[in-house]
Amino acid sequence: MSGPVLEVEALTKRFGKFTAVDAVSFSVAPGATAALLGANGAGKTTTIAMILGLLLPSTGSVRIFGRDLAAERYALLPRMNFSSPYTDLPHRLTVRENLTVYARLYSLDGVRRRIERLAETLDLGDFLKRPTGKLSAGQRTRVALAKALLNDPELLLLDEPSASLDPDTADWVRGVIERYRAETGATILLASHNMAEVERLCDDVLVMAGGRIVESGTPAAMIERHGRSTLEEVFLEIVRGTGSVWEAAQ
Repeated sequence: MSGPVLEVEALTKRFGKFTAVDAVSFSVAPGATAALLGANGAGKTTTIAMILGLLLPSTGSVRIFGRDLAAERYALLPRMNFSSPYTDLPHRLTVRENLTVYARLYSLDGVRRRIERLAETLDLGDFLKRPTGKLSAGQRTRVALAKALLNDPELLLLDEPSASLDPDTADWVRGVIERYRAETGATILLASHNMAEVERLCDDVLVMAGGRIVESGTPAAMIERHGRSTLEEVFLEIVRGTGSVWEAAQ
């Protein structure tokens, strides 16, 4: 498609008198990888939950592949998927059983073949028969990513894709994500606290604070604009409220 794959327009979510997300607007182009950054409580998770249709916005809209999520949720969700190390899969089921259940939920064909392919890609073969609750945190992170890739999503949302992984495995997983995008042309939105990961994977960066987007741009442009050496320095400047962009947003 020629237009944005993901369009978020004036998205707002209130819980009583508290505004968790405040008139957030952004778009992600086809085949791009964008990062949604922010300190804990900035509104990232709530924003992602609304994009997934798990939360209804108080106001605003989400359009995916040019279609309104609120009106066409069940047509759009099969073309998307989501991974988070903080969302547990059923502990008593084995890894293979969990992946099979999710494959059936997506009404996928060739389930065994898909699982074997992902097991090879993400090096899951040694623990496919192990209960998911018996896995290490890093192993569960890889299984969560396998679940997210089961349906070959065109829009992939990733929350901390390298959480709990050692540096070598984290680097390898980033390579898997890069290859998936290159081979499929998928569009990716990821939330991460690892700025080196964001610099490597992302074309665009959106920084949230207090439920609003207070800075955006390519990693290189943001580093230059703030006169810093790394994206991590830029991020710390913004979230600590020492930069002019943050002050202007108050």
